[in-house]
Amino acid sequence: MAIPLVQLLVITNDAVVLGLLAITLAFVFKTAESNHPFFKKFYAIIPSVLLCYLIPSFFNSTGLIAGDKSQVYFVASRYLLPASLVLFTLSLDLKEFWKLRKKAGLMFITGTIGIVIGGPIAVLIVSAFAPGIVGGAPPNEVWKALATLAGTWTGGGANQVALFEIFKPNPAIFTATIAVDIIISGLNLAFVLYGAGKAEKLNRLFKADTTDFDNLVTRVGQYKKSDRVPSITDLMVIVGLGLGVSGLAHFLSDIIAPWITANAPYLAKFNLTSGFFWIVIISTAIGITLSLTRARKLEEAGASRIGTIFLYFLVATIGMQMDVRSIFSNPGLFLVGFIWVSFHLVLMFIVARLIKAPFFFMAVGSEANIGGAASAPIVASVFHPSLAPIGVLLAIIGLAIGTYAGYICGLLMQLVAPK
Repeated sequence: MAIPLVQLLVITNDAVVLGLLAITLAFVFKTAESNHPFFKKFYAIIPSVLLCYLIPSFFNSTGLIAGDKSQVYFVASRYLLPASLVLFTLSLDLKEFWKLRKKAGLMFITGTIGIVIGGPIAVLIVSAFAPGIVGGAPPNEVWKALATLAGTWTGGGANQVALFEIFKPNPAIFTATIAVDIIISGLNLAFVLYGAGKAEKLNRLFKADTTDFDNLVTRVGQYKKSDRVPSITDLMVIVGLGLGVSGLAHFLSDIIAPWITANAPYLAKFNLTSGFFWIVIISTAIGITLSLTRARKLEEAGASRIGTIFLYFLVATIGMQMDVRSIFSNPGLFLVGFIWVSFHLVLMFIVARLIKAPFFFMAVGSEANIGGAASAPIVASVFHPSLAPIGVLLAIIGLAIGTYAGYICGLLMQLVAPK
């Protein structure tokens, strides 16, 4: 029996998908370094990291690959992300890192407030001209499903699940909001990645004081100024350390998360029963500890470069989750999501301008809310590899408060939703 040509064109073998992503990354990096006039002009407009995200999303949106059926993202987020966090934190300067806490924290909280307030504002605006999109009689209240969206946009997937149990939204509407989450959060990531490539211009717009930020980047850069040519032994130690700590984090997570689930289930509201939460926490903590030892010298051999390779594979796998075709299945809810996140970003722009914060803090603060622990370190590392832990720590705070923030947002949306 003949197999239809269209079916043959869909890549379902993850080995092929991984190879396609690897070729894509190689192409982007190679052309980004090219002296050809076309590529120099092209990358002056479109940052290379953004292409590493958008091209895989194009593969998924056109049906070439099926991102929702692939396990490549799971492997990258669970194995390569923890390893990259370890390799990034080896050169961490805790003293300089601590100086960034005020602006980083304020921009993160601003982002959270933008989501909590932006939800009911979006519902109010859309209800003014299309009440059917955000209305509905019980048990079909759209606000209940949107409340779960608030949970994932201030914390993560575990917060979304918690709010699902609290509000009990209509399953069909909830499924639609999952598509909204993937597309809108994907567009937000694309926006901040693009902004990262234009950070200097945006910093001038904000009249930003970049002193502490620049000092940290300069001090970290000192560890890279070495004539040391990495040997096979150096590279093997770096990869072994990264993946070894990743394995240890999984081992400890498999013990800690089930124990808390069995003995202190009420801690689930703080995401302490999530295995992924503990993997990120443990990997980051071990990396910070290693930065105080001689392991820090591995940065001279290119530890953060290896970590960057791991993280760019994660960027590509996140991109392959986005399917822009889903916008057309329920465009009304996507409009709500777009207005919602737009308010979040506008509020962050205003506060960043008022406190003269570098765009770095806005980008990471936004992604720590909307993207969470998987993508916040990606955005931070675009500015400098050693800054990835800032994204992780802010995302962890989001995991702790996301359920509460989403619950408040849900109640506010209930007040303004058309009855």
